[in-house]
Amino acid sequence: MGKGKGGCIGLGGGEGMLFSGELGVLSKELEGCDASILTDSTKKNSSEKIASPNQTVRGYEVIDKAKKSLENTCPSTVSCANIITLATRDAIALVGKPNYTVPTGRRDGLGSNPANANLPGPGICVSKALQFFNAKGMDLNEMVTLLSAHTVGFAHYFFFSNRLSNFRGFGVPDPSMDPTLVAKFNKTSALNVSATIDWELALDSSTANIVFGFASNGIRFQNNFAKAMVKLGNIEVLVGKAGEIRKNCRVSILPIKRNQLGPFEKLN
Repeated sequence: MGKGKGGCIGLGGGEGMLFSGELGVLSKELEGCDASILTDSTKKNSSEKIASPNQTVRGYEVIDKAKKSLENTCPSTVSCANIITLATRDAIALVGKPNYTVPTGRRDGLGSNPANANLPGPGICVSKALQFFNAKGMDLNEMVTLLSAHTVGFAHYFFFSNRLSNFRGFGVPDPSMDPTLVAKFNKTSALNVSATIDWELALDSSTANIVFGFASNGIRFQNNFAKAMVKLGNIEVLVGKAGEIRKNCRVSILPIKRNQLGPFEKLN
């Protein structure tokens, strides 16, 4: 199993940030990194690409370009799932973050389902977020690390609007926010406001020490981030004879639904 360097794997220069600020997590979270988010909807099957949590994902054309180049050089060799994983790593390195080594060998999923995009939103509380990450075999430290990763990219207004006007459904701004900052919102085109989960990570007794530890030691955060990303990319992936290697990342060669597959294998 390769390590993402040499042969057909090399993608050359980076193409910039591929998706939204949740790049790696969005594409890998619920059922492993199998590139199911890349497939387009058909008359018989809707893709998870159209699911609400994925509406802000962008940059599919970058993956298409990389896949076309690889197919011209070494047909049916590099999966779309590997392209996502390697491109994520390269995009992170391009913005000055750690350039880590990731294992390859992933294969592409045989279909896509919008229900699989049931990802935790930015308004989730710490305890619920931890349950979600624990279910995937990730611990508290890894959760805080990955939830901090969306500092790369941007966030749409609706991800934090509840903190400005309807916090927890009470029709008022988040009382922990500076009232002056809230009042200035309508006078500016950009605002440095964090999502609810960000703020709660800094306030919750179980996560506050981790957050402030990362804030005071950037190297520590980057090292933890690299390890967490590698672990995330190894969760419930398809390897061996499972899945397929698509020739076009938008089209599954064998349109079989995910729930028809057997248990997922894991990378070594």
